[in-house]
Amino acid sequence: MGQATAPAAGQPMGDLNTTPLIDVMLVLLVMFIITIPVATHSIEVDLPLPCGTDCPDLPTPDAVKNKIVLDDQNQILWNGTAVTEQQMAALLIQTTQMDVEPELQFEPTANASYALAARTLDTIKSVGVSKFGFVGNERYRQFASAEEDS
Repeated sequence: MGQATAPAAGQPMGDLNTTPLIDVMLVLLVMFIITIPVATHSIEVDLPLPCGTDCPDLPTPDAVKNKIVLDDQNQILWNGTAVTEQQMAALLIQTTQMDVEPELQFEPTANASYALAARTLDTIKSVGVSKFGFVGNERYRQFASAEEDS
């Protein structure tokens, strides 16, 4: 390794100070690495429906509207047919995958389990149903005043 010698008196220094240049290059390299997008790979997989062996007995969803009713015996009725929570989830997935998503109507009876209604609403939300509405609420509200009833 050579040793730098002091220049003769009165001559300018001939070496370039590269430390600031290296610092700037390192900062630019770090900024470049940070801005590069992370490579993500996606593979489409056809997953089975969440109902398992109960799937063949599922009713077919209607293309225009479907109705979920919770009755007093804690049964879930899909368009009048009793289904389990897993079957309901599978039916909801089928409706969201249709070309035109049908309307989903939700009608719990007056004495339906609040816990079952909450689980059902959670399932509807997690599946991603976009056309959703409550029906039958008008039965539980009196619109006439007490004077009109007499």
